[in-house]
Amino acid sequence: MSRSLPLSFVVADAHQFARTLGKALRERPEPPSHVELLNLLARAQGLRNWQALQAAHAPLPDAPLATEDAPLPLPLSDTARKALMQFDSRGRLLRWPTKFSVQVLVMWLLWQHFESQRVYSEREVNEQLNRLHVFGDPATLRRELINHKLMERTPDCREYRKRTPRPPDEVRALLRAWRLQRRAASSPEAQAPSP
Repeated sequence: MSRSLPLSFVVADAHQFARTLGKALRERPEPPSHVELLNLLARAQGLRNWQALQAAHAPLPDAPLATEDAPLPLPLSDTARKALMQFDSRGRLLRWPTKFSVQVLVMWLLWQHFESQRVYSEREVNEQLNRLHVFGDPATLRRELINHKLMERTPDCREYRKRTPRPPDEVRALLRAWRLQRRAASSPEAQAPSP
């Protein structure tokens, strides 16, 4: 028999396990061989043989990557990298970018935090935007979401809705990078204090 990987298993009922194993050992005229003992251990666990026990406790194969975890099809542009740098580690916009091309990408990053087909009041839009930035100007951000046609509002400004345009390739790559960055920032390893 080839050497196998370490295997640990939990005995749900130690008394039953010991009774079953003890009975199997008493019924034998001589001590079991190595392989026979492994099979007896598996049977005491309620499985057919040692291979079945190994299979029951084998690690699952690596799952294929989810779509958003797949490598980026296109590298991030310099503008997209600059847009990501406008946010702190908690995902809040630190400053209003001066360059228009960066502003456009920043708006897409804010846009993703709104729900489709939900009607927002102006106050709700401001509350959401206040959670997403630190420089205290939700009116500018709200107006820019409208100007970039990422949100729409009624003429009396009472109702706001998220629009659902198809993001261009650069924006899709940026949104994917944003999600991966946020996931990495919220992982337990990232939150553990460094030694």
